[in-house]
Amino acid sequence: MTNQPIPSASQPSLPTQHDPSTATPLVALGWLHTAKFLTTAPQLHFLPPLNVPEIAFVGRSNAGKSTCINTLTQQKQLAFASKKPGRTQHINLFSLGKQGVTDAVLADLPGYGYAAVPKQDKIRWQQVMANYLVTRENLKAIVLMCDPRHGLTELDEVLLDVVRPRVEEGLKFLVILTKADKLTRAEQSKALSIMKLQAGGGEVRLFSATKRQGIEEVATLLWQWAHPAVATKPDATQAENGIE
Repeated sequence: MTNQPIPSASQPSLPTQHDPSTATPLVALGWLHTAKFLTTAPQLHFLPPLNVPEIAFVGRSNAGKSTCINTLTQQKQLAFASKKPGRTQHINLFSLGKQGVTDAVLADLPGYGYAAVPKQDKIRWQQVMANYLVTRENLKAIVLMCDPRHGLTELDEVLLDVVRPRVEEGLKFLVILTKADKLTRAEQSKALSIMKLQAGGGEVRLFSATKRQGIEEVATLLWQWAHPAVATKPDATQAENGIE
C-alpha cells in the first residue's frame, strides 16, 4: 500500500477558515470518513514528525478498539482486527482531512494485556506505548477503550498514571465504554458513574457499534479536539446567552 505524503513542517496545522456552526455530528462523521492509511511503525523512531493534531486510540486486547475506529470512520477494514488478539504490534497512523488537506491524524496503538503474547513482547510494547504517550509532541488527545463489564484493568491503571501529567497540562482524554449493548440501562448508568470517578477529569462515553450508541457524541468530541480554534469560538447563540 502506498503511503500518503507526510504533512511537512511548512504546512499549517489547521485549515485557515472554519464556520463554528458546522461543528455538527454530520460534519464530524463526514470528517472521520476521510480517514486514510498514512503509515505504520514498529518503533517510535519510525514515526514521522507531524505538526497536525494526533489522537491516539489505546486499550486492552478484546476491548473493541478496532471495531470502534472502523465504526467512527464508517470503514469496515481501516483498523486491523487480528483473529489472534495481541498479534498486531505496530503503531498505525491514519490521516484525516477533506480536499486532500491533512488536518489531523488518528493513531491506532497495539492492544495490550493479552495472555498469549510472550512476556518479553508485552514488556517491550508497554515501554513503546509509554514512551509514545509521554513524548509524542503533536499528541492532542488519548482515547482509552474499556469493556465496562470488566472495568479498568491493572494495565489500564498504569496507562492512566503514565498520561496523568500530560492530561493535567491540557492533553484531552476520553474513556469509551465499548460494547454498551451488553449492559442493561441500569448497568450502563452505573458503569458510566464509576468510570467518571476513575477517569480523573477525562470525558466518558458509552459506545455500541451494534446499537449505534454514542457514535455521534464521540465523533463530535474528536472533531472539536482536532479543531480547537473552531470549537472554542462562541457562536451567536452562545453570545446571546452570555456563554463564552
